[in-house]
Amino acid sequence: MEEDGAAGAPPGPDENGFPAYWAGRCGGLAEMDAELVRCRACPRLVGWREETAARPRAAFRGQEYWARPVPGFGPADAALAVVGLAPAAHGGNRTGRMFTGDASGDFLFAALHTVGLASQPTATGRGDGLELYGVRVTAPVHCAPPENRPTPAERRTCRPWLAAELELLSPSLRAVVALGAFGWQALLPVLGETGWPLPRPRPAFGHGVQLTLPATGQRRELHVLGSYHPSQRNTFTGRLTSEMLVELLARAAGLAGLTP
Repeated sequence: MEEDGAAGAPPGPDENGFPAYWAGRCGGLAEMDAELVRCRACPRLVGWREETAARPRAAFRGQEYWARPVPGFGPADAALAVVGLAPAAHGGNRTGRMFTGDASGDFLFAALHTVGLASQPTATGRGDGLELYGVRVTAPVHCAPPENRPTPAERRTCRPWLAAELELLSPSLRAVVALGAFGWQALLPVLGETGWPLPRPRPAFGHGVQLTLPATGQRRELHVLGSYHPSQRNTFTGRLTSEMLVELLARAAGLAGLTP
């Protein structure tokens, strides 16, 4: 990581410029994750994640909540990235791992296991033995938002973390799956900023939508796919079935070169 420059002291974790300053200065994902979990740049999200931890659901009473930004999960040389929305208040915000400890994560990891990208179909907490093979799961917002709705300002503030993560993954990254319209709308501008040329107009989100971003001098070809988010609203109504998600993840894995 770079030392402080002549411009003065770098922004601290409570300051709005913290993500923008530190994210791009990290030399690897482990270093970035260590900085990310210190971030307190969005007061509303900090207040909510800590309030939720102080008032846990009855089922989780007595558990110590993570109550910090939740880093991405998966190997640093992943060929496939899965980009969601944000941690759930009693899921990732509790367990400290993306999509872990809630129904959406159960649905996602079961599908990843079926495709052969996860060591087990369940995810209950850090230390449960779950491993991901060639895939990293992340989000454009790393703190649990009230009503699962981060504000545009919060999404902009958090964007440098996703940009840095994709930059650090870029040597191996071959495909990305965006979960939900929010993930799609947040992902595409970051890919453009990170060096992949985007089509104009940008394609609208939909389950199964796929686009291929051409290679450039610094970037390999990248396949981007959209999937409905595995929220309970979508899975309970049948808008997204396990078969639909498995099919899409299998397609993404093939495009990423992860299938035998």
